[in-house]
Amino acid sequence: MTTMFLVPTQVSLLLTGPAREEYDLSSLHTIIYGGAPMYTEPLLQAIRAFGNIFVQIFGQGEAPMTITTLPKEEHQADHDAVRLRRLTSAGREVTRVRVRIVDDQDQALGTSEVGEIMVRGDLVMKGYLNRPETTAETLKGGWLHSGDLGYLDSDGYLYITDRKKDMIISGGANIYPREVEEVISRHPAVAEVAVIGVPDAKWGEAVKALVVPRPGQQATEAEIIEHCRKNLASYKKPASVEFLEALPKNAYGKILKRELRTPYWARQERNV
Repeated sequence: MTTMFLVPTQVSLLLTGPAREEYDLSSLHTIIYGGAPMYTEPLLQAIRAFGNIFVQIFGQGEAPMTITTLPKEEHQADHDAVRLRRLTSAGREVTRVRVRIVDDQDQALGTSEVGEIMVRGDLVMKGYLNRPETTAETLKGGWLHSGDLGYLDSDGYLYITDRKKDMIISGGANIYPREVEEVISRHPAVAEVAVIGVPDAKWGEAVKALVVPRPGQQATEAEIIEHCRKNLASYKKPASVEFLEALPKNAYGKILKRELRTPYWARQERNV
């Protein structure tokens, strides 16, 4: 075996599971990952364990090949500030693909401004089967509206902040769950985390963290919130933390946030 394609959850399992001790992985020279957020600390651990054999790709069903890529040479586990920051990106657009960032009126945004990621290129679908209205909306203006939020830096690296539908609006402030998850994932007792918005009478939505502890480790709600307070703006820290044995995932290992949100929003007017 020389090449693997994994979602981030599987990369983490590769680090903690028995495969490294039980099997000879010396033939492995490429691990391609994507499909969900890969947080910095687990990625650094993986690079230290396996070397700079990692390649990140960003794509989606409506653009089923690669939109952007972060190649092996960008995967270095050193302390260079620029390289460490780029590890949090999805890389740069590939040949014959264009990426731009727009606001809610589809107007182009500037460097480092967060908006919806739009894609144009030969890889973009022609449309959804028998769904002309959805096709017209998704491909409005000749660009694929990805539904992902992010920004481009001055060097053309794409940073994905979250899914548009996952963004939490609390007291009028936009909170990106991925940013909160990144911080919580660095807590030594945390194996997995998902952050969602739940109904709140005062703020509209409140931040809730759902945490799976590492085997043999434990943490309290207060400890997780305090950890976030030290590393995030106060309004972004969770209002509550719940500990679970596992997070719901699809067949590809992606966390199903809709299933996590549904119990809280089932009797609300908002459709999650």
